[in-house]
Amino acid sequence: MKRELQASWDAWRALARRIHRDERGAVSIETVLIIAAIAVPILIFILKFGWPRIKNFFDSGMNDLEGAADNAKGLP
Repeated sequence: MKRELQASWDAWRALARRIHRDERGAVSIETVLIIAAIAVPILIFILKFGWPRIKNFFDSGMNDLEGAADNAKGLP
């Protein structure tokens, strides 16, 4: 049992070493991290300051649309 456990542990260590040495895709990951580092602050800014204005714009548009629908029905 101990020998099987050691063999399994050695296999996991070998896999971890192989993955750690593999540099394929490193440029892609770096590119994604750079894009995320740029996009996250922009997204936070938009959500904090832009979203209330966007929400108000669409809310007023929906209110105008509802009013126009009521006028089309002939309701006061």
